[in-house]
Amino acid sequence: MPAYTFHAACGGKPVKLLGAPSTPSAMSKVAASVIVAKPRVEVFCLTQDYYLRKEWDPFLREIRFLGGATAPAAGVGVFVRAWNGLAMTVEYVSYRPCESVAIKMTAGPWFLASFGGVWRFSDAAGGGTEVTFEYGYRMRGGLLGRMLDPAVRWAFGRDVRARLAGLRRAAEETDLLARLGPGCA
Repeated sequence: MPAYTFHAACGGKPVKLLGAPSTPSAMSKVAASVIVAKPRVEVFCLTQDYYLRKEWDPFLREIRFLGGATAPAAGVGVFVRAWNGLAMTVEYVSYRPCESVAIKMTAGPWFLASFGGVWRFSDAAGGGTEVTFEYGYRMRGGLLGRMLDPAVRWAFGRDVRARLAGLRRAAEETDLLARLGPGCA
């Protein structure tokens, strides 16, 4: 899988971007990482607080828990509407506080056969938190899906980088961490 450094999306801070070309049977992947100069528990909690998340995440227009759930946990469903109007329902498949969160699509846009996302959190070597955000997806539509995949990969990559930039900015430059509820992790 090719890897290179991308600087512009996070205010000049280094970001790893990974991409894998799509084949008819392969899952395409888009991932990026950023260092956030805040403790891991606070950064993790900010990503999982859906009320505050709408204030920093440029991807979201609507996000809500389903089935009476009020907090993330494995098995919990969530409805998400993106800035571009596309919507999907996802389910948490893993919720490991301060380490990782994974979701899978249960219903979504016509062009996606499958979709998943992962947030990973680790202590950065120089302090702070390294956050990696990854999408994995498979296109529908045979030849049409293969033709659309590069554009979808580009758009997903742009969104992943913008979301990480928003997270870093929110954690380092706003009061959102002070507004976190007690005991998220």
